[in-house]
Amino acid sequence: METNDPGHRIYRHGVRMDAQDLTDELIAHRALLDKEQFAVLIDRYAEKLTRYLWRLGVSVREDREDLLQNAFLNAYRNLNSFDSTLSFSSWIYRVVHNEAMSFFRRKKSRPEVKLDAEGESLFFAIEDEQADASASTELRLSSEELSRALDVLSEKYREILALRFFEERSYAEISDILQMPIGTVSTMIHRAKRALRKQLGNRLP
Repeated sequence: METNDPGHRIYRHGVRMDAQDLTDELIAHRALLDKEQFAVLIDRYAEKLTRYLWRLGVSVREDREDLLQNAFLNAYRNLNSFDSTLSFSSWIYRVVHNEAMSFFRRKKSRPEVKLDAEGESLFFAIEDEQADASASTELRLSSEELSRALDVLSEKYREILALRFFEERSYAEISDILQMPIGTVSTMIHRAKRALRKQLGNRLP
């Protein structure tokens, strides 16, 4: 028998379990029966998703808060459609990504990848198209330099680079978030890095 109590604790066969020790997918399943369990997922993802919205170019705090609230509400309302054998992380990122894209369409504005505080050094691996396929050039770039280069890229390239290198999503996760085959993800990342390398120009060796 399983019961819930305040503080996100769950009892299984009389043994208390802390919901913080459970997987996202299991908590999402439990939230269908106990909406308070969804609060655990909000706690886990609010900060990450707020940062993701900022990196996509939602620069006003109130807008980020509204979008995140809408995203969590939509996610909760559609929990029945979530397949718990898949990654909840990818699913909730997709919900937030869609909210952000709808926001930009309403505002008729162009999303821009935002980076950390100006002047902070960043490492970014850029494939060397003239070298062996496994070779890469690791550059230390200021956020300002990288932001300028990224801003010139097409929206699809900016989004996929942000997910891969700044949100550190796997190819499989990006596939789920952007709803495209993994092979397409791989191709787009390769092309996006090549386009970014071109924009960085004389910063490369």
